[in-house]
Amino acid sequence: MSSPYTLGKGDDFLPVDALFQVVVLSQTPDPERVIWQAMHQDYSAEYVTPASRVPANPGEAVVRHLLEGDRGHYGPLEHPQITFGVGYFPHLVVQQARTHRIGVSFDVQSYRYTGQQLLELGSDPSPDQLEQVFYVPANIKEGQAKTRDGIRPIAPEALGIVLEQYRSQAVAYRRLVEECGVPPEDARCILGYGIRQHFVVSFNCRSLMHFLDLRAKADAQREIRELCELIWPHFEAWCPHVAAWYRKNRWGRARLSP
Repeated sequence: MSSPYTLGKGDDFLPVDALFQVVVLSQTPDPERVIWQAMHQDYSAEYVTPASRVPANPGEAVVRHLLEGDRGHYGPLEHPQITFGVGYFPHLVVQQARTHRIGVSFDVQSYRYTGQQLLELGSDPSPDQLEQVFYVPANIKEGQAKTRDGIRPIAPEALGIVLEQYRSQAVAYRRLVEECGVPPEDARCILGYGIRQHFVVSFNCRSLMHFLDLRAKADAQREIRELCELIWPHFEAWCPHVAAWYRKNRWGRARLSP
């Protein structure tokens, strides 16, 4: 599942991995209405209930009264929540993503079960089989890396080195578990950051924008930027007015979150 969106301005250097996936598992219905109700309670003498009058387009009202004025009051954005199922990203992305702790909850596939896919590869996996289980960085496959100093070439033999290391990990893991009787939780010690792993993550609207602020910026690692790319259309469909304001004012600018 690849994304039709492009991060940043004129940046077409983002990789697309055919296995990367992001799906919505659950979300607060009518989130912009909830944000407006919370905002209205802050500035209203009345008691806000489901029966209280709500503008015909609460999302526009949220942008106009809460966001465009840059008032620094973003608490109402913390009420609606969205939960994503994220699949087939490398463990290195999981490690980066889990540094976000405020307003974010994670459940990550245990390495005990992540390793199950290695047992199914057999004793002599092919490169194509390895890439179903391990992620080869896009820079290595493309033979070049974009750095702050410009484009730097990567030697063609780098791909073979990576695949051979992945093959060694897969074979060693299988032998430890099936031939040596090593428990999966101990055999996982030989696995690196490239193995593909699934996780579930929940954000409130404010924490999601914080995540995008830090991980969709131009100097973030390409793979976690791809995660942001795949999250974006779901955010846009869920909170269209808030997302449009974010795209115009914050996307790719590496500002601290509201």
